[in-house]
Amino acid sequence: MNTDAGADAGRVLGGHEAKFENKAIREFVEELAENELAQVRFYRKTLGRSAVSRPAIDFDAGFKAAAQAAGLPADFDPFADDMSVLLGGMLFEDVGVTAYAGAAPLLKKKEFVEAAAGILAVEAYHMGMARSQLYLMGEKAWSAANAISDARDKIDGPEDKDQGIYVNGKANIVPSTPDAIAFRRTPQEVLHIVYLTEKQGVSKGGFYPNGMNGALKTT
Repeated sequence: MNTDAGADAGRVLGGHEAKFENKAIREFVEELAENELAQVRFYRKTLGRSAVSRPAIDFDAGFKAAAQAAGLPADFDPFADDMSVLLGGMLFEDVGVTAYAGAAPLLKKKEFVEAAAGILAVEAYHMGMARSQLYLMGEKAWSAANAISDARDKIDGPEDKDQGIYVNGKANIVPSTPDAIAFRRTPQEVLHIVYLTEKQGVSKGGFYPNGMNGALKTT
């Protein structure tokens, strides 16, 4: 049994070994994966019996729907090459930064706020590197990354809480408010993105065919 995923872990559909061309990007993604696993283990240790098992995840349906929403090719494969891996990661990592920022007011214990702030910083490091690398890849990457940003902004709600990597004719590595503060998303806005729906009252879909586990699961 994989204790990192919980005693009643949901099935994961889709995905395959990523194909890298650039050694530095492979090393970056491997470091990112190690960080994410360490965070999962930290959560499970901290939450103890309150920790939930991994929900069912469908990469095939999720990325197909996300690509369609963003106007990317229907056969978009987030594991196909360096650019695709970074674009696939961007779909989640940018959202992770805004999710931690939005969750801060909901946390009551000082030690939880401190931990969340530290994890938010790691997520921001991840996405700063990914956005920088995508920008260096040129116009094709700019267009795809901006399309992902626009698609997220469309489904998460009426406010503008997203920015592409090429804005006003120049690089835009740090998505932020005019005061240089990270955007904040509510749990419901995050669920709109991972369920890939604009509708209210939805409890499953997109990457999570059976919905999320735990108390927060409805848009």
